[in-house]
Amino acid sequence: MTEPAAAEAKTAVEGAKRAPPTLRAILGEKVGMTQVYHPKDRQLYDVTVVKAGPCPVLRVKTAEGPDGYNAVQLAYGARKDKNIPKPELGQFKKAGASFARLIREIRVSDVKGVEAGQAVMLDGVFKPGDYVDVQGTSKGKGFAGVMKRHGFRGMPASHGASDKERSPGSLASRRSLGRVLPGQRMAGHMGAVAVTMQKLEVVKVEPERHLIYVCGSVPGPNGGFVTVRETTKAKKFRVDQVKSTIKKDKMGNIIGKKPTPPKK
Repeated sequence: MTEPAAAEAKTAVEGAKRAPPTLRAILGEKVGMTQVYHPKDRQLYDVTVVKAGPCPVLRVKTAEGPDGYNAVQLAYGARKDKNIPKPELGQFKKAGASFARLIREIRVSDVKGVEAGQAVMLDGVFKPGDYVDVQGTSKGKGFAGVMKRHGFRGMPASHGASDKERSPGSLASRRSLGRVLPGQRMAGHMGAVAVTMQKLEVVKVEPERHLIYVCGSVPGPNGGFVTVRETTKAKKFRVDQVKSTIKKDKMGNIIGKKPTPPKK
């Protein structure tokens, strides 16, 4: 899809009917990391910049329907129609949405008010102070040994150790079982798996640029796709503690003003 066509598709999505605010999830891509001052405590925070939305709603699944569960399918990005399989092509045309690069299904507890053809915008989903869970695909490391993959200490690198410094050591028992137990930590493929960073604070939101700044690191390389949704933890947003103005001494006694003597 050319740049004018992509811009036209983006404008069409932004002009679509918005999804209800109860749908607290959005798709995007990782831009990179930077540092910003927190608007409340004025401390310097390391944040990850994510370009999120707009995301058209392609399909809504309900527990009463043939699917048997509540979920919403969101799309993100622009893609050429010639690279889309025909079943997906028909799905985009049915929803009246532009062709997208990424499709993700989000499980939700309630789909009331959500319809195909609506759009999820960043300004109606998250605000500074919210806690979110960000899921992405970690960087692939290829085939890695036990020291890199699991943090093994390794063998002594003394005289006569030969080539055993980075070996994993013994793997199986001798007599009682005589085999390698399932789940043994060994060398193998590392990375390129789905990783979720939970309870990251939203520090800043720029709706006009479709950017959201989350405190901390996000899995995956720059340009990798991520899913941002409301955290599953009990605490959903930041609550600032109010410092007490009551002064106490070392024994815990309240230090108050000296009483003024009565006037004669």
